[in-house]
Amino acid sequence: MKKRKLGNIGLEVSSIGLGCMGMTQSYPPFPEKGEMITLIHQAVELGVTFFDTAEGYGPYTNEELLGEALEPYRDKTVIATKFGFGLKNNKTGRSGKAIGLDSRPETIKNAVEGSLKRLRTDHIDLLYQHRVDPEVPIEEVAYTVGQLIKEGKVLYWGISEPGVQTVRRAHAVCPLSAIQSEYSMWYRKPEEELLPTLEELGIGFVPFSPLGKGFLTGSFNKDTMLDITDFRSTIPRFNAENMSVNQKLIDMVKEIAIKKDTTSARIALAWVLAQKPWIVPIPGTKKLERLKENIGAEDVEFSQEELAELNETISKTEIVGARYPEDQERLTGK
Repeated sequence: MKKRKLGNIGLEVSSIGLGCMGMTQSYPPFPEKGEMITLIHQAVELGVTFFDTAEGYGPYTNEELLGEALEPYRDKTVIATKFGFGLKNNKTGRSGKAIGLDSRPETIKNAVEGSLKRLRTDHIDLLYQHRVDPEVPIEEVAYTVGQLIKEGKVLYWGISEPGVQTVRRAHAVCPLSAIQSEYSMWYRKPEEELLPTLEELGIGFVPFSPLGKGFLTGSFNKDTMLDITDFRSTIPRFNAENMSVNQKLIDMVKEIAIKKDTTSARIALAWVLAQKPWIVPIPGTKKLERLKENIGAEDVEFSQEELAELNETISKTEIVGARYPEDQERLTGK
């Protein structure tokens, strides 16, 4: 696979990474652990070097899966994980809550020690703050991570779903390599302020849900019935009424895919890749055929005229419904 650089400090990864969250949570059914280890091995063999997880996925089980799977390939891969929630059984929670925002220095340090053990490694390549904690100044978080970098336990760091002022304040204390936020054809808000800020500061961008949580693959319509254990069943964009309106975007992507003799998923990912050379999407999957399909997106190209026309068409396509339930949306853009 082709490589891309995230930030100006030196982090280089495959142009498309693999988001691993769905292997153990949010998007059932969950395959057997052995199946996912095999899939991760196949991803490495296909050229994927960038894998995304978090202590909160499970919690812990996703990191354990990735640690076991990547142990034989540790020197060939880049692992990104996250801290930022207090998990009760790790005795890092605030006020005894089972889970909640917590980026106090002692919590960060405890989280990193736990992640290192579960990931079976002596260093974390890319460490994200999972969500900004309004009770802990971002400067304090940046300083704490900076100390972990000096100790060699962390190589690079980033933040997930921050506001631009948080990015600037954090970067001034300890330079950021990557910002992770949702970004796709059906969620383009990062283009307003975030992407220009990252370009100015020389920080990479890692879009999660670049396929719109599966929406842009064409696998959903207003009649799709999601299991109540599927996270998407709680997302307003996926209710039947909103899906009827949002179907126009799926149809548009399908038309382009037919013209280019490829798939909707590849068109959606290729569009993300075409926006900036320092953008690295991390689509998730649990199937080898989808993994190969996603990786193939790096070979789909748009001319400047095609891209301009596509962007204009997307801008005119109505998208309705929030991307998160209200309680989760409140945690973003801080």
